[in-house]
Amino acid sequence: MNWINNFVRPKIRSFLEKKETPDNLWVQCPETGEMVFHRDLESNLYVIPGSGHHMRMPAEQRLKHLFDNGEYVRIETPDVAPDPLKFRDERRYSDRIRDARAKTGERDAVRIAYGTLDALPVTAGVQDFEFMGGSLGMAAGEAVITGFETAAERQTPFILFAASGGARMQEGILSLMQMPRATVAAEKLREAGLPYIVVLTHPTTGGVTASYAMIGDIHIAEPGALIGFAGPRVIEQTIREKLPAGFQRSEYLLKHGMVDMVVHRHDLRATLSRVCRILMKAPSLGEAAPVTGVPDAEAAALPPPLAEAAD
Repeated sequence: MNWINNFVRPKIRSFLEKKETPDNLWVQCPETGEMVFHRDLESNLYVIPGSGHHMRMPAEQRLKHLFDNGEYVRIETPDVAPDPLKFRDERRYSDRIRDARAKTGERDAVRIAYGTLDALPVTAGVQDFEFMGGSLGMAAGEAVITGFETAAERQTPFILFAASGGARMQEGILSLMQMPRATVAAEKLREAGLPYIVVLTHPTTGGVTASYAMIGDIHIAEPGALIGFAGPRVIEQTIREKLPAGFQRSEYLLKHGMVDMVVHRHDLRATLSRVCRILMKAPSLGEAAPVTGVPDAEAAALPPPLAEAAD
């Protein structure tokens, strides 16, 4: 009986039990319902092969795809008070922050990096929608301002990938104050004669759209991205009228002059490189541009062409 209980029955049970499959192995296209294996989606830059639908791209993958050989230097951003208003609704704000940090491994919604794009030094910022919807709070505002200041100090273009649900309500007026602060920082970069390029991704809404996301020198949008201040449903309820088809989507905004171009993600890196070189009056790809203002500790971590130029 021990042989039956210890060997035969477990074997039979293992055949009959349903094996669980991880939920994230397959991704469904929101438009067509097409199922795509997650590794195929990653290799295609998170674009559904059949429909061309642009899924949300993780912040880390954004930076790796942008910079040469996927190599870059993270720029440290100032620390801020994690819960300045001691806010609480259904949960304490401090608990929400802790969960978001555990989920993403990041301190807040914006990360800043420095590296090369086709051998041209650039500074880039990415808003991570996975961190509380990419919402704009004190920490995110400080990070965006740090991006502008870093670009001005190192004489590089600043490229910002925007993705946000708007201002972070748990920080109240302190969140809203980041809008004019970032606008002033953008103006200082413009006074320095350096380009500010915004890539509008899905979704870019609220206070972010009302401030630094729409004051760039060049605005590039990904296909199908929702871009606007208030959402379509809120607008329809307010004006009590049906909105036009595709309202607030990238293609609609291009047609009405609110963005400069709509670029497929596969072509985005080449487009950014070309735009940066035109605005910076940079030399051809075969010539390395000089790099200034790079601390020795960071120069050691740069890709070889930049490290040599920094010396």
